[in-house]
Amino acid sequence: MRMKILIVEDEIDLAQSMASYLKGENYLCELAPDCRTALEKIELFDYDCILLDISLPDGNGLKVLKELKANNKTDGVIILSARNSIDDKIDGLNLGADDYLSKPFHLPELNARIAAVIRRRRFEGNKTLVLNELTIDLVGKTVVVNQEPVDLTRKEYDLLLYLASNKNRVISKNAIAEHLSGEQAMSYDNLDFIYSHMKNLKRKLHQAGCGDYIRSLYGMGYKFEVR
Repeated sequence: MRMKILIVEDEIDLAQSMASYLKGENYLCELAPDCRTALEKIELFDYDCILLDISLPDGNGLKVLKELKANNKTDGVIILSARNSIDDKIDGLNLGADDYLSKPFHLPELNARIAAVIRRRRFEGNKTLVLNELTIDLVGKTVVVNQEPVDLTRKEYDLLLYLASNKNRVISKNAIAEHLSGEQAMSYDNLDFIYSHMKNLKRKLHQAGCGDYIRSLYGMGYKFEVR
């Protein structure tokens, strides 16, 4: 599952360098240079983590955090601020932010903070997801079946993690497309590429001796069914 990050930052060079680095870490990144754009995006999409600058051209970034909480959205939030002010930090954490990073920061540290927030929110802090004979390493991004490694492509790993972390729930093809490709998914004429990744993933898991957990539900989507 490719995690989606929203970068709310008006310093374009910084925003682009964060996006470039995080894309290399296999995140899907979207940019919002001001509060207005950020508020529009959080209304339309859910994000795994939002990197939120406090000083924005059209207001305080905490407005975005207040809106998230008012709508009971569960996106993780890391506040970024050049002002190393204890008040900003306290206000953000009191409003429900997950973490706070003062500028300037190192990109590997930002990456580690994002991973920790996502693990805490989505996987209760666990570093592995274990489903019977199948183990998904959330840090190393590897998969083993009965202690034997399974060689998956990045897309296949993303797909398996998305299905497994939503186990016993039906996931539509559109939702899968958006997770694998982000906003780009809206421009696809058809979603045959999902079928292709799904077929390869199922074949590799089956060859490794994994149970047949992935169900295709005609006209609805897919479900990872496990007791």
